[in-house]
Amino acid sequence: MNSEKETFQSKNYISKSIFYRFSQFVGFLIGARFFVAVLLTFALYVSTFFLFNQDETFRKFVFDFKVHGIIFCTVITILAGGIINQFYDLEKDHVVKPFRTRIQSFIKQKYFLYAYLALTVISLGVAWMISHKVFLFFIVYQFFMWFYSHKLSRLLIINNLTFVSLTLYPFFGMMVYYETFSRKVLLMAVFLFLILLCIDIVKDMLTKSVDKAFGYTTIPNYFKNKNTQIIIISLLIITIGVSMKLITKTGISGFMSYYFTGGLFVLILCIYLLINSTRRSKFFTLNILRFWVFVGIIAMLLNGIESKF
Repeated sequence: MNSEKETFQSKNYISKSIFYRFSQFVGFLIGARFFVAVLLTFALYVSTFFLFNQDETFRKFVFDFKVHGIIFCTVITILAGGIINQFYDLEKDHVVKPFRTRIQSFIKQKYFLYAYLALTVISLGVAWMISHKVFLFFIVYQFFMWFYSHKLSRLLIINNLTFVSLTLYPFFGMMVYYETFSRKVLLMAVFLFLILLCIDIVKDMLTKSVDKAFGYTTIPNYFKNKNTQIIIISLLIITIGVSMKLITKTGISGFMSYYFTGGLFVLILCIYLLINSTRRSKFFTLNILRFWVFVGIIAMLLNGIESKF
């Protein structure tokens, strides 16, 4: 009888241990924003090969280890940035993201900091092996990742502009690396910048009271809801103008032309939802814009496959 009881307790202990280790692993992935990093990696590869890389064949691109090294450093830096950001936003996340915070609680904060330092060193080490210019590029990137989390995320307007700029920074690096400067690429960059800026401001509208309680000076807190709506709608109207320029003036074709044409209707829908000014309509707007960014990546992939293969 005692033997059966001990066996049951042993199995129960093993099950709890496995669950605890699994929870730690999931908590780390969420804390490092692993899934965001995966999406950005996919977007970087798609944009690099199909937009910035105009001359290389697919075979040459596959064996261009310098490019893979830069993208690897970018992903590691994004993971490190996610960790340091959740470290500074921990109190706010307890209110805004209780489920995520609960999962992250399986790991002590000091281990997140150890992981941040390790990822930073790995990223800079690989960057140094690629070239001194790449090393400098990532020193700047990592500094502003930390400085945004430490200070800039609490400053009016600067927080939104810095967040969006840091999101696009790796894409700018690839554009410089391949020296791909054209009107089409510039307008596409402006389009993405405006969409991401709208997403960030709408997100701030949904966390307005929490941001105010924890000392984050955001556009919704400073300008109030009605003025914030006007700002976002104005940005969406400008984005519609950029889309029309891309369709009519750059000779864009294939799936990307369908994407920007369809985007006109999507942006008009978002404007309509924002005019309603309910929490639910803001939530729908946020997710529609996020989804449309993902659709853009897929459209670029399909467009590139159609043109290159």
